[in-house]
Amino acid sequence: MSAHSGLSRGLRVGLAVGALVAGTSLTVTAVASGTGAAAQPKFSCRQSNFLCTEVSDSEAIFHQEYVGHDEPSLLFDSNVPGSGNRMRYQGILPKEPPPNTRHGRRTYSFMNYIAFWYGMAMCDTQSYPETLTTCTPDSDDNITTPGAQQHAGTAYMELQFYPPGYVQQFDGSSCSATKWCVALTIDSLSLNPVTGEALNQSCQDQVLGGLEYINFAYLTRSGVPQGPPNPVQFDPVVSGKPRLNQVLALNQGDHYSVTLHDTPHGLQTTVRDTTTGRSGTMTASAANGFGQVQFAPTSGCNLLPYDFHPMYSTSSPSTTVPWAAATYNVAIDTEIGHFDYCATVPTYGGSCSGTEGSGANTEPTDEDDNACFPGSASTLVRINGCEDSNTGFDGTSYLPDWPNGNTKLRPTPTIFTSPKTGANYNQQYAQLAFNTDLPRIEADTCDRQTGQGCTLIPTTDDGTPAAFYPYYTSGHALGGCAFTIGQNVPGFSTRDYGKNDQYGDLLKVIYPAQGGGTIFHYNDFQRILPNNPCPQG
Repeated sequence: MSAHSGLSRGLRVGLAVGALVAGTSLTVTAVASGTGAAAQPKFSCRQSNFLCTEVSDSEAIFHQEYVGHDEPSLLFDSNVPGSGNRMRYQGILPKEPPPNTRHGRRTYSFMNYIAFWYGMAMCDTQSYPETLTTCTPDSDDNITTPGAQQHAGTAYMELQFYPPGYVQQFDGSSCSATKWCVALTIDSLSLNPVTGEALNQSCQDQVLGGLEYINFAYLTRSGVPQGPPNPVQFDPVVSGKPRLNQVLALNQGDHYSVTLHDTPHGLQTTVRDTTTGRSGTMTASAANGFGQVQFAPTSGCNLLPYDFHPMYSTSSPSTTVPWAAATYNVAIDTEIGHFDYCATVPTYGGSCSGTEGSGANTEPTDEDDNACFPGSASTLVRINGCEDSNTGFDGTSYLPDWPNGNTKLRPTPTIFTSPKTGANYNQQYAQLAFNTDLPRIEADTCDRQTGQGCTLIPTTDDGTPAAFYPYYTSGHALGGCAFTIGQNVPGFSTRDYGKNDQYGDLLKVIYPAQGGGTIFHYNDFQRILPNNPCPQG
């Protein structure tokens, strides 16, 4: 789930959109749909993007630093069969304060986090580590010892919720001025860590995400994607620009449920707005246009239509994604660190000039102030801002400007429950863990081999501790216990799990090494509780 390049520069370009025939492969052609012009490459996760899952070691995988998906998370474990592929959550969306163009007077959800999401590990036989040709869906037979070179190919699904009010997708991250929307994203990594072979560069340049390719589809009222979701045929306008008459649009303050379960033709994701009664759904099936990129180290760029199924039966510290920085399977994640104020935006989607920040936090702009937009580009809140990864840890996510009960200046909190599993979604998850990938992204201060300089409060690019780092709290909502992220919220929070101490100690994560054996990195802080102290009502 990033530094030194603009989000929008890659997102505004398109690629050919062609017919998808289930059960066949499709070779990429360099013809843009309806124009006859040469195709343009889509954005690469090498460049930084909030859609991309954070990899274990960007220097080795991308041959350059790729840092900044700051993702404090809740991980849920259960040994109940099906708990790794079938679950339901409940939630409440925030209400935003009135729009204001003055810097620093009000905070909005899009300033605190670019998305929050519900996640799950998936089968993808064309994804890392490329050492097995099959993957048995919904099976703990896929569990291996840490760092095993023989592992079924793995992708990661994120059901992402996007806050309203800023620049619209697929340049920025909002769907509309006032409404939320949801997208099903599946990230794969086309790399063999044992041989060092990777998807050929020509194909990387043509598919959504590049080496870390992405399937992307909004949840729609009909269940039919508004455009091809697969990384070969994806078009940033046809597939990426939300059509509010087709996608599920949720109102601020609405209550909702998220249901995830496997079907004969792939994972089905459903969000039901329980306030309005409207629902949106998406199934990750070949029939809906989802697909793999065939692993081809030397040449070729073929789409393989594919039904994406969950990988595991249960959820535990052993059911992980073997290429990701964080030890995810069933998880809730809040992706922070993607907004900072900007004094002047000379070029739409370019870099900031003058100063960054606001008020007492104003300082000269620096290298992480990219993917910047003028206030005139916003759907509602007319302020200049940058949405690149804030690797200096000095943007709005790292200030105590999170919900605090003052609804005139702050949004209400986003609230979500632990999941339930079982045939009737009535069985609790037994264990909870807090996790953050801060060691992975503290690139200038953290030694991931020794753990030296890795801190729970990240160090800013000025060499001082960040003013704030958000943490999870719980309280009573939705008929039982529920979580929010940020800080203690008067009237809701009753437990904060030690604030930043909730993330625990450094976690050694083991990966397969090229040529044999294993390597490790301290990529996370993690604290596993002996139970789930906040079960859903």
